[in-house]
Amino acid sequence: MAPSDRPGYWGRPTSTLDWCEDNYIVSFYIAEFWNTVSNLIMILPPIYGAVQTLKDGLEIRYVFAFLGLAAVGVGSWCFHMTLQYEMQLLDELPMIYSCCVFVYCLYECFKQENAVNYFPIVILLIFSVAVTVVYLQWKEPVFHQVMYGILVGCLVLRSVFIVTWVYPWLRPLAYTSLSVFMIGFLLWNIDNHLCDTLRSARQRLPPVVGAVTQLHAWWHILTGLGSYLHILFSLQTRTTYLKHRPKVTFLCGVWPVIRVASQKTT
Repeated sequence: MAPSDRPGYWGRPTSTLDWCEDNYIVSFYIAEFWNTVSNLIMILPPIYGAVQTLKDGLEIRYVFAFLGLAAVGVGSWCFHMTLQYEMQLLDELPMIYSCCVFVYCLYECFKQENAVNYFPIVILLIFSVAVTVVYLQWKEPVFHQVMYGILVGCLVLRSVFIVTWVYPWLRPLAYTSLSVFMIGFLLWNIDNHLCDTLRSARQRLPPVVGAVTQLHAWWHILTGLGSYLHILFSLQTRTTYLKHRPKVTFLCGVWPVIRVASQKTT
């Protein structure tokens, strides 16, 4: 946990977590500057993805998936900007909800077009409500992390099944998504367990160089990218099954997006 004795606009932190970045160092109005602005990768690209999904006339579940990731980014922005407990919930609970949407999309990708299976929806809704109620009563971050990990595990198992037995040519996208996410998870753990070492190193480094050692910010960047790539993988799996012609292209030669031909293959 970072020291919080420096005064800032939002006052004393009330969140149950205070990350390794020193508070109110860069801006009087932003508690954890780098942990805040790094959330842009979870906000802007998913919004673009949701708009593109609507333009392509694809299923609304993927619009919810993109917007769910954007909601996590907005919540995380508010949390790290303020370090207030209410904003912490705005970050952590949407992580559960959006991941439930991801699970539904991936496990229902081999069904009839526009079909709605209410059984998994009810199960995921019950899971979300249960996690919310327990977490509001038992303010233990490890509980939230374990519940989130269970959902991520379900996604990993399903992804491995798809690229092993159904569409092996999607392995690069699936494994890239997983690898990027896991690197982010590794940096998250290093930031948690070696915080004192990182803070000591930052005091000896120029501010710009020290900003590169903000590993929780890198967790946002890498898991945001990994989650975005997972949605692309899920969307490509789904549209391939529906006999569309999906193709991964790069916006401005840099950012991956899915382009789906309006005409189905025979």
